[in-house]
Amino acid sequence: MNGETYEPIETASVDELRALQLERMQWSLGHAYENVPHFKASFDAAGVAPSDLKELSDLSKFPFLNKADLRDNYPFGMFAVPQDQIVRLHASSGTTGKPTVVAYTRKDIDTWSTVMARSIVAAGGRAGDIAHVAYGYGLFTGGLGAHYGAEHLGCTVVPMGGGQTEKQVLLINDFKPRIVFVTPSYFLNILDEMERQGLDPRESSLEIGIFGAEPWTPELGLEIEARANIAATDIYGMSEIIGPGVAQECVETKDGPTVWEDHFYPEVIDPETGQVLPDGEQGELVFTSLTKEAFPIIRYRTRDITRLLPGTARTMRRMERISGRTDDMLIIRGVNVFPSQVEAEILKIDGLSPHFLCEVGTDGNMKSLTVRVEPQPGVEDDGLGPALQHYIKTNIGVTADVIVEAEGALPRSQGKAQRVVNS
Repeated sequence: MNGETYEPIETASVDELRALQLERMQWSLGHAYENVPHFKASFDAAGVAPSDLKELSDLSKFPFLNKADLRDNYPFGMFAVPQDQIVRLHASSGTTGKPTVVAYTRKDIDTWSTVMARSIVAAGGRAGDIAHVAYGYGLFTGGLGAHYGAEHLGCTVVPMGGGQTEKQVLLINDFKPRIVFVTPSYFLNILDEMERQGLDPRESSLEIGIFGAEPWTPELGLEIEARANIAATDIYGMSEIIGPGVAQECVETKDGPTVWEDHFYPEVIDPETGQVLPDGEQGELVFTSLTKEAFPIIRYRTRDITRLLPGTARTMRRMERISGRTDDMLIIRGVNVFPSQVEAEILKIDGLSPHFLCEVGTDGNMKSLTVRVEPQPGVEDDGLGPALQHYIKTNIGVTADVIVEAEGALPRSQGKAQRVVNS
């Protein structure tokens, strides 16, 4: 790998980058204020206007955007362009059952494709490579984000999607891709299936793994690299920001994802006080979009915990791999799951009480979820478990085991309920 770049801005001087960020941030603040009622109201309430941004540090004067704000404006209230300019909608699951809806203009799709192509090059990919996409397609941004970026670069794309592990192995063995996009936990399952079929993963055509959609440790990366003889790199993204391709680890350094901060301006804040922290201090990651048209975000609180670090392979800053979240989100087989979502499904079923417990375990190389519930007093368990299992699969998108306990069997809270335990 020779550390090639996709665009000159990746290695521009810091002064050139900061000047571009300021120009784009001033535009983005004005665009959001003029076209999104929520931003006008929140800026006015905070006593700030886009013209108050004279330098990048002035961004701290502006209010935060939270997931609750997106839910309150469901479905299209945060869009900054007319509907006839929107060419794509995506959505991610929300804590109340309503998804977070995001939108793209043609220019946004091109920006997304470009930062994804940039990410592939940073991971060591090149035009002409065959790219096997095992992220989910559909409303989830992973599959189509990787797909469009790979095509933009000039790769041959295999749009496999998730699941069908035996077929994943068949296509990898027969099509001989050089790149795979996949969650790290699912890739371990693919490796297991290769070995079950008598194949040596180290002898496969794969050379590059671009792993995202869930946190993973450097130790897991080393295990993957040893088992599959590939370069394992971390990609970061979030639907609200644009999807995958917000930041990408460079293969020549493997020292945390480089943030493409000519398009996405990062801050790290104290999650309790909201104060901006200096680079190098750990806190909650916040993003402001600099070029998005349809769905601008200003100081969006991601709830992800990380640090901002100096650039190494690129001028742009790196982020330490995500170490956790400030909320209680679970990631089960690449799907974001909140206990409140499980509770909402329980409450849809007559005969189940609101007392429940989520047990997170392991099923092979992946996280598993067991939901323990109780019937309402005097109610016999007559199909309650399968009904809840169906609701969770249909509405949340994850398969969970459901155990209906005897009435009163689950612990009762003396304060804040503990909804999640590790089994």
